[in-house]
Amino acid sequence: MVFGNFSAALSTMQPSQQQRKQDQGPLSGLAAAVAQAINSPAAGKVVAAAPSEPGKVVMYSPEYYYTCAIGGIFSCGLTHTAVTPLDVVKCNMQTDPAKYKSIRSGFSVVLQEQGAAGLLRGWLPTLLGYSAQGAFKFGLYEYFKKTYADYVGEENMRTYGTLVFLAGSASAEFFADIALSPFEAVKVAVQTRPGFGKGLTDGMPKLIATEGFGSLFKSLVPLWGRQIPYTMMKFGAFENTVVALYKYAVPKPREECSKNEQLGVSFAAGYIAGVFCAAVSHPADNLVSKLNAQKGSTAADIVKQMGWWNLFTRGLPLRIVMVGTLTGLQWGIYDAFKVYSGLPTTGAAVKK
Repeated sequence: MVFGNFSAALSTMQPSQQQRKQDQGPLSGLAAAVAQAINSPAAGKVVAAAPSEPGKVVMYSPEYYYTCAIGGIFSCGLTHTAVTPLDVVKCNMQTDPAKYKSIRSGFSVVLQEQGAAGLLRGWLPTLLGYSAQGAFKFGLYEYFKKTYADYVGEENMRTYGTLVFLAGSASAEFFADIALSPFEAVKVAVQTRPGFGKGLTDGMPKLIATEGFGSLFKSLVPLWGRQIPYTMMKFGAFENTVVALYKYAVPKPREECSKNEQLGVSFAAGYIAGVFCAAVSHPADNLVSKLNAQKGSTAADIVKQMGWWNLFTRGLPLRIVMVGTLTGLQWGIYDAFKVYSGLPTTGAAVKK
């Protein structure tokens, strides 16, 4: 049902013929760089257009948004699943710090009590939940970014571009978290409640039977509190870090970089953005973990129990390592998929 609505929404995202005519203005910034690199005369106002060769994806067409959504599935689903062992330890450190005192002891306790399989507990809801989230996050971000950028106009984008990135990413994440929430609830319950369940197939029916269907969305508001600031930082910091890296760190203009070099910049910018993401979203991450681990608790109960200092710092070093690596890999995978599909890498316009 959700994906059906998403599909219907995507089918309406293609710009009108009049808008496309308006988009065929003078090339500038990133549009000029990519157009030169691919020898294509077509370019969008704000973001570079795709190659015009037959069979290639056309920018801002329904196929473009579907492609970005698929890239988001690979980007988020694969990376979050790959770090499931770290996530298991992190969640247990947040919910039971007396038992899981550090990263090393956390791994030891899980291995001693549950074996190696314990480190993979919750991998299926992680894979499905973050794949769904990634489809909405990246697919809708590209749509909202284009929509808001066209609304403010090319000249204003030079001043308000960061606000466009922040608004576009926040809008996309609002819907992405609705898709993620049921899977996240099951994942945390399976990972932090001994004997609750082995995974999605037994964990979700048990959660619904014991706590009601609403329990799947019990932590949605804290999830928004964690993920929306995280995603705003993830996209806003990434877009601006790409500009800064090409301006100050990369020894040649972007248009002269190979695709592999551009993907390297995407990973580096993603990792830098991920460090900031971890810091701004960590208090809400603690709330989400505690709410899903403790039946009947409220956000106020958790704050009172943990205290503000622990809410902001407990598990933060591990989360920085995990989220920094995760975000760098996500941007690398996403942009690699876009390049494979004939699209340019992500990033705001660059002038050198």
